[in-house]
Amino acid sequence: MAFGGFNDNQNQAPMADINITPMVDVMLVLLVIFIITAPLFTHAIKVDLPTAQSAPAPEKPETISLSIDRAGKMFWNDQPVQEADLENRLVEAAQHQPQPELQLRADKDTRYEILAQVMSLAQNNGLTKIGFVTVPSKTAAAK
Repeated sequence: MAFGGFNDNQNQAPMADINITPMVDVMLVLLVIFIITAPLFTHAIKVDLPTAQSAPAPEKPETISLSIDRAGKMFWNDQPVQEADLENRLVEAAQHQPQPELQLRADKDTRYEILAQVMSLAQNNGLTKIGFVTVPSKTAAAK
């Protein structure tokens, strides 16, 4: 390496060598720190943790889809069902534990009278979870 001296007659050329000594020093310090701290990561601390009892997660009830088209025809989980058979199915569904949710899917042109009869029939036979399935409007979906 060429260092500047006391002689002023020499041309001062920029130093072209890279001094890697500080980089080696930093790397050695980091290596020593890693060697010292690495064994600390492998030792586990013995802790006597408490135990707890919790209730099991409740079963998710099944959902029953009751679709009604504009003509008043009913479909129990996409299978056609007659009005006479509907009451028997509602009684059977009300006896399940946990009680299933009845999801009503009605055409927008379905008469309200038919919906009111189905809701009344479901409630009279013991079903308490009744919901309506709708399609969101385009303006609500855009927000």
